[in-house]
Amino acid sequence: MQILGGAEALAAAAGAFILETGRAALDARGRFAIALSGGRTPVATFAWLAARPEAFDWGRAHVYFADERAVPPDHPDSNFRLARQALIDPLHVPPRQVHRMKGEYPDLTAAADEYEAHLRAPLDLLLLGIGEDGHVASLFPGAAAVTERERRVLPVLDAPKPPPRRLTLAPRAIAEAREVLVLASGTGKARAVAAALEGAGGPEELPARLVRERVWLLDREAAAALRSPPGAPGA
Repeated sequence: MQILGGAEALAAAAGAFILETGRAALDARGRFAIALSGGRTPVATFAWLAARPEAFDWGRAHVYFADERAVPPDHPDSNFRLARQALIDPLHVPPRQVHRMKGEYPDLTAAADEYEAHLRAPLDLLLLGIGEDGHVASLFPGAAAVTERERRVLPVLDAPKPPPRRLTLAPRAIAEAREVLVLASGTGKARAVAAALEGAGGPEELPARLVRERVWLLDREAAAALRSPPGAPGA
């Protein structure tokens, strides 16, 4: 875990981690498989990366998604739409290497099956945020999906926040990812961050505990409720 001084420092640290992980993946395997999350928190990181197209060979990247809402790809709520506008198009990732979840399918089970076929190999990096209720991807507290151990992708039909129908990576895909980077920013995330990193109980109660041993980058506000934050905040 690392605590940064603010949103700008958080975005820079996250961007640098993504580039470092991507270069290591290219050296080891000749490709970089990264899964992106939606929401507000990663947008600044996307912008940081998009401003540095020369820093990485994005032509060798494969882009996946942690979750998606049951909407068409051009819908304002689409995670794919956000990532395409903020990151994929500016960095000219080849369209054939962008693997979106088909949230527009009427049958989300079929969409989950189709997406799972793309995930036979582990992700090199999974980028996650954390919700104020402690959810990650579209794994919500108390949902049966949190206890699923066989599937890598699941339909979500009754999410507690709109829209209720979604697709999500399952705990198996999260556990198999070579690296997971969790970003949290703002006072609204502070209680969930503290509960995830320092609280007792399992992921059924708070899904973010699935990734408590992974890499976390927090700004000062998101770290405010931690009992034992490490070191001094970065600049």
